Amino acid sequence: MSTPPSLTPTSPAPTSPAPTSPAPTGPAPPSPTPTSPMRTSRRPADYNASDQLPAPPDPYTGPAFSRSNRARRALWNAVWLLFFRPTPRPLHAWRATLLRLFGARLGPHCHIYPSARIWAPWNLICADHVAIGPGAEVYNPVPIQLDSHVILSQQAYLCGATHDYDDPAFPLLAYRMRLEAYAWVCARASVAPGVNLGEGAVLGLQSVATRDLEPWTIYAGSPAIRVKDRQHPAPSPHPQPTAGDRQPA
Repeated sequence: MSTPPSLTPTSPAPTSPAPTSPAPTGPAPPSPTPTSPMRTSRRPADYNASDQLPAPPDPYTGPAFSRSNRARRALWNAVWLLFFRPTPRPLHAWRATLLRLFGARLGPHCHIYPSARIWAPWNLICADHVAIGPGAEVYNPVPIQLDSHVILSQQAYLCGATHDYDDPAFPLLAYRMRLEAYAWVCARASVAPGVNLGEGAVLGLQSVATRDLEPWTIYAGSPAIRVKDRQHPAPSPHPQPTAGDRQPA
């Protein structure tokens, strides 16, 4: 009876190492810097609380405005609560008169609804036929200008200020803003600090504008992106002046 041959383990065939790419020479390319959607403007702020007020003990709870500013706003809030908010919707002229008494510059035929909130009337500049709808809010520590036939629909929000979150003092920064003629901020849409809307621009329902909007263009989303062009309306035989070239009534 024959003896089976002994089995000897075999080593796998040697393989050549995979070729490697030479290490890159020179400095490494810079990594992309993340961009915050709320850092909307590279221009200097029109109001910086750090430049106007002494540093508070705690920057997160200290005041961002002077005592006179806070007193003026307290008076306006009382007037808004007692004489502005309870008025019937059709009394646009009465509400415009109250705003003018507090320094607002309004053109004719502005429709500002009873539940609309204007943070500082003295920083509101409106041309003719401007509409600020129910629940809309204009937060304007510095002037915000609405040109002819601008519309802010229900619960639209113009945010004129933010905070410098990279500064340990966390100062409030406020920026001037302008919405040019025939711009429309749809219901519950928001415009971030320092963002301007070109003539005829539309910001869609619940959208958030973090960059300037081009004229006669429709934007939607958060952050808002360009969707399509808007058709120009037929030219008026009697064009209305804008807030910049007329004296508001």
